[in-house]
Amino acid sequence: MNQQSRRDQGTRRRRVRLATFNVLHGRPLPTGRPLSPAVEPAEGPLARAVLSLDADVLALQELDRLQERSGVVDQASVAADAAGLQQWRYASAFHARSTADRGWVLDPAEPGLRVYGPQDADSATDVPSHGIALLSRFPVREWRARRLAPAPLGMPLRMAGRPGLTLVRDQPRAALAAVLEGPGGPFTAVAVHLSFVPGWNVGQLLAIRDWITGLPAPHVLLGDFNLIGALPRVVLNVPGKTRVPPSPRGWIDLARVPTYPAHRPVVQFDHVLATGVGVAAASGTRTPATGISDHRPLVLELNL
Repeated sequence: MNQQSRRDQGTRRRRVRLATFNVLHGRPLPTGRPLSPAVEPAEGPLARAVLSLDADVLALQELDRLQERSGVVDQASVAADAAGLQQWRYASAFHARSTADRGWVLDPAEPGLRVYGPQDADSATDVPSHGIALLSRFPVREWRARRLAPAPLGMPLRMAGRPGLTLVRDQPRAALAAVLEGPGGPFTAVAVHLSFVPGWNVGQLLAIRDWITGLPAPHVLLGDFNLIGALPRVVLNVPGKTRVPPSPRGWIDLARVPTYPAHRPVVQFDHVLATGVGVAAASGTRTPATGISDHRPLVLELNL
């Protein structure tokens, strides 16, 4: 009897709603206006957007912590309170202040990666940062975080609210993993935000795959991969030197649907992939309009 069959026997599996959303620090679009510091965070656009997803496990990218442009709040804490997901962590990709004229001004005294949780939500004396979060309705056995170094070269990109192309330097990224007590047993969820630089993001994805080897299966990766279509699945199924996949089926796409740009999605940058689950385990895929960000969230249900 294989691992998956043993898992299925004697467990009560149920649909778990998973979601990933690059929130662009809660920025309303298509107007492109930043959040006003006067907006009550608990009733603001970000809170309303995450509440509407009704997720059990939620990965968020491009979150601010204590940035003036987003009201000097801990956006991960705001999102967790709004969604009722009290098991959460936020991982800073970098500590810096966002400025209108100079972009990101890095704080050299702070490490690139620091993990914050509910106990840090009221700490207003910390250095501002930018990063990702993973929120869960289920108990968490273990948290892990990893820093991903930036690519050495930038790229011209289309930026929300700006005409034409803008040369953008890559920034450090983060991955955040949690071993969760799901309805049918433990599983591992991983929130990611990969580089926009082609090739560099492929290396980051392979590093994350190897990093979570040994954590309880199934494994679920959620995030903005900056890779389109089937590319993440193809990359994850490339044989590694020591990799033993949790399932003989390897990694599978749980949804193939455009998520970008938000006003009229034509490409898929945002993905949920898994290994250790059946090919028919996912259902209920949707990409609702939320009124914030240049991405749409990706929401689906997975039998776990």
